[in-house]
Amino acid sequence: MTAERISVTLPPDLVADARGAVAAGAADSMSAFVADALRSQLRRDRDLAALVRVFGGPPPREVIDAVRRDLGLPPEPTQ
Repeated sequence: MTAERISVTLPPDLVADARGAVAAGAADSMSAFVADALRSQLRRDRDLAALVRVFGGPPPREVIDAVRRDLGLPPEPTQ
């Protein structure tokens, strides 16, 4: 796999948490950890866009809450 080197600036607490996750074995390296996070976010964005197409807009709150319950996730905080 080819890779491209980039530079990003992140808050120190986020960097510390990511380094801790890598040290705990969540990824082989900081680069791998960041790449996995980017993949996850891009997949989430694509999935949410698909839901918007299916529902004709953002999914209703009750649908989101039901799915989160089914997945064992805590309720999404309300803004």
